[in-house]
Amino acid sequence: MRLTVTIILLLSCLNAFAAEVVSSPIAPRTSTKDKALLEAEEKVNKVLDALHQLASDANFDDYFALYSNDAVFIGTDATEIWTVSAFKAYAQPHFSKGQGWTYTPHSRHVYFSKNRDVAWFDELLDNKSLGVTRGTGVLVLQNNEWKVSQYHLTIPVPNALADSVAEQIKSHRKKGQ
Repeated sequence: MRLTVTIILLLSCLNAFAAEVVSSPIAPRTSTKDKALLEAEEKVNKVLDALHQLASDANFDDYFALYSNDAVFIGTDATEIWTVSAFKAYAQPHFSKGQGWTYTPHSRHVYFSKNRDVAWFDELLDNKSLGVTRGTGVLVLQNNEWKVSQYHLTIPVPNALADSVAEQIKSHRKKGQ
């Protein structure tokens, strides 16, 4: 149910007429509205950067404080759709051993709803074992703080490899794995 609500929220926010896209601007922004948008982008970027750093540091409490209470984390495996409490249960044994995960962002785009209380993003990240990954997600403004409501980690497959990867996944599923 929470995933459905999050997806509906994300889709409703993707209306091109209501969205404000923030990435590397071609020209400097000078209006008050644009400064406010850039400030919002900076706050969202700080939350996402902190999310990655705290995961790498295996800082359980501060990492999960960045999520909303009804957040969902979607991992790379089709079975990995976790509520925040289930994700905490998964992460706790790793973090308690000082073993987090390190994803280093190198490209990010942030988008805002018209009233700027919802932000969504896509980012490319580097990971030692997986290589290039993609994170997408939604943040919501709660009590003047940005909270991660959904994070989705994927492994982007180059088009030239897609057929081969799809066949491997089909074979894997046929074997009951």
